[in-house]
Amino acid sequence: MTDTPATPRRRGAARTEELLQVTLDLAAEVGYAGLSIEAVGRRAGVGKHTIYRRWPSMSALLLDALSRVWTSDLDYRDTGDVRADLREQFLRSGLALSSPPIGPVYRAVIAEAQADSMLRATLHERFLVTVEQSTLDRITRAQRTGELTAEANLEFAAEVLCGTLYYRSLLSTRPIDEDAVDGLLDMFMAAYGTSN
Repeated sequence: MTDTPATPRRRGAARTEELLQVTLDLAAEVGYAGLSIEAVGRRAGVGKHTIYRRWPSMSALLLDALSRVWTSDLDYRDTGDVRADLREQFLRSGLALSSPPIGPVYRAVIAEAQADSMLRATLHERFLVTVEQSTLDRITRAQRTGELTAEANLEFAAEVLCGTLYYRSLLSTRPIDEDAVDGLLDMFMAAYGTSN
């Protein structure tokens, strides 16, 4: 008999964090096709019941993993120059959407949401509304300071700005690079900018 105590089992918040990290790691390695509750369990060294106690489905686990990495790093900065702030944010977002850990997890959630209307609604409420609202808030501040035309309704503009990034990230083989962002912002400023 040995005097070495057994490694304590991880429970509660520590186990949850571990499972979220394993999900992110697997998503980065194998993509959506290789993700399953069983694969996460194997990697984490737990039974699938341990995962199902926390999440009812793979999509719920993916949403929580995405929440874990959707950080304030993606919030807008406000330097007083709306074009520069949008450009900086879109380039950072483009990089985040195209690389681990956000990219693979986000693509997996989007794929799953196509067949699951409840997941699609949850994804919209938890993430897309937040992104669109942050963009709308930033361009509305620019409107108040005279950088953008006062009479314009900017809600649709915010949706188009964000939608262009998501389209390129999720459906196109074209990158979200400086040329793409500059072209988008040139169109936006031509439509809504003032000469101030």
